Amino acid sequence: MASLAGELLGIMQEEKKGYDALYELSQRKRKAIVNRDLDLLTQITDQENDIASDLKNLQNRRIENLKNMSVVLGHDGAILTVTQVIELLGDQPDEQKALDAAKDELVRSAQREHDLNDQVQLLLNHAIELTQFDMTLLEEMKKAPQTANYNKNAYNTGDVLPSGGFDLKQ
Repeated sequence: MASLAGELLGIMQEEKKGYDALYELSQRKRKAIVNRDLDLLTQITDQENDIASDLKNLQNRRIENLKNMSVVLGHDGAILTVTQVIELLGDQPDEQKALDAAKDELVRSAQREHDLNDQVQLLLNHAIELTQFDMTLLEEMKKAPQTANYNKNAYNTGDVLPSGGFDLKQ
């Protein structure tokens, strides 16, 4: 049981390092978005995908470890949570304390990354809105102004000035 608890502790510490690395990349991503550096943003996204894949593998290892602990503790293969394992390790206070500390650090790191991701998402949404505004503005600038020509019912005819602006021949 001690080896399984030690392995669980190691997995959780690796997960925390992964979330810390994601946090650093997210900070760089935020700066890249603000500076509109698409090349850097692409590189960061690729690195994030690699780390996310590693975190998924670690999560699978942690779940497998918790299943093994469940079997050893006689819980018929039901998946235990880390909190339940900590409670069940009452006779091993050192391992209990280490797992509890690792769990708290992992939760803090994941929450910190989640909060920064929310900020980055807002920045991306604002960048998209600004880009759409710029595109709309450019499209509208290309359109020629309408003339003030009215038909017999006093409606604007919608005639457009020639591309040269005013007609000097009149």
